Amino acid sequence: MAAVSGVWPFRRRTRAPEASPPSGPETDQEAANANGRSARILLALAGGVVIAIGMHAIAGILAPTLLALVLVICAQPVRVWLERHGTPSGVATGAVALTTFALLAGFVALLIIAMAQFVGMLPQYKEQFQQIGQQFATWLTSIGISPQDLKIVTQGFDPTKLLDVFTGVLGGALGIIAFGVIVLTMLILMPADAAYTPTLLRQLKPTKPNLVYAMTGFAHSVRRYMVVTTLLGIVQGVINGIALWLLGVPAALLWAILSFLCSFIPNVGYFLAIVPPLVFGYLIGGWGTVIAIIVIYGLVNAVVQSVVQPKVVGNAVALSQTLTFFSVLLWAVVLGAIGAILAIPLTLLFRAILVDSDPRARIWRGVIGDLRETKDLMKEESAEAKAERKSAKLAKQSPAGQQKKE
Repeated sequence: MAAVSGVWPFRRRTRAPEASPPSGPETDQEAANANGRSARILLALAGGVVIAIGMHAIAGILAPTLLALVLVICAQPVRVWLERHGTPSGVATGAVALTTFALLAGFVALLIIAMAQFVGMLPQYKEQFQQIGQQFATWLTSIGISPQDLKIVTQGFDPTKLLDVFTGVLGGALGIIAFGVIVLTMLILMPADAAYTPTLLRQLKPTKPNLVYAMTGFAHSVRRYMVVTTLLGIVQGVINGIALWLLGVPAALLWAILSFLCSFIPNVGYFLAIVPPLVFGYLIGGWGTVIAIIVIYGLVNAVVQSVVQPKVVGNAVALSQTLTFFSVLLWAVVLGAIGAILAIPLTLLFRAILVDSDPRARIWRGVIGDLRETKDLMKEESAEAKAERKSAKLAKQSPAGQQKKE
């Protein structure tokens, strides 16, 4: 062992000494505030829980209002362009409302057509779903599941019940009507109020410059993220829909719309969008179709979500992957399906209020995902470490190093 102790992997490495804690607080002000910091953190967390519970209680009116707000923010450049070319403010306001109405009307009409197609084809696959249920029940029997539980499983494989799942997510017929009324009303009122926003920001800037900076940055980030994600989601949905149609998967239009909607849900949306096509693809083509769907969805998602979107969106979002995933789960619990779709804009809103509007809190932007300075520092550290390794290697190869080794 002694003969090879200097050869990797047997070479002994010097253990780095453990870092000592700081001798004291950074500043006198920090020392004065240290005792109350824990209490303030706990109070802030408790306040956040109360706010989340309150938002969940009024989710029926809050979710459509926030959706309308995001749509108006995205349509605001239409107003700016029209007013820049001399269009009266009232006409520009109407153009913003009409733009959002047209987009929603087109999407709703497409969704209704796809849902009608889906409902019409469900009875055709009832027997196949029941066969799958029987096969699954046989497997459960082999691992010791009781007959009573098996009866529940086989009864559950009814494709007509899938429609109940969709209506449950959307809140039922009355919920959909109420949701639509609130959104349409807000899309009439918000563009009118938004006409005063530029003047209000200029009015606030002398006294609240940080708040104006945060709100302006929030609107820019949300607009860029939503517009880019919408365009890429359309591309993603079209490609997936055409691929499913060529493979003969039923309700390809509905699954293309689902793919478009799920493109707004980071990390989780891909899995939500691919499951229904996989089920119906297995029914009509077996495992070959399933593998083809997985490959196509995987390639499209990898290119769009991992390559194209980060380069186009850039630092507009600047949220870590962990925080992004957690925000999807949190807003889905608080506001339901709309919360999952609007998770990124809502998180950006809270970041603007809690972090960007306070100069002292901006130091935490790096922790929550703004890694521009961190990446530059990592590159410098990597270059320094590489230079040190190169210097050490040259030192060992020098005559003095060889003699010392001998």
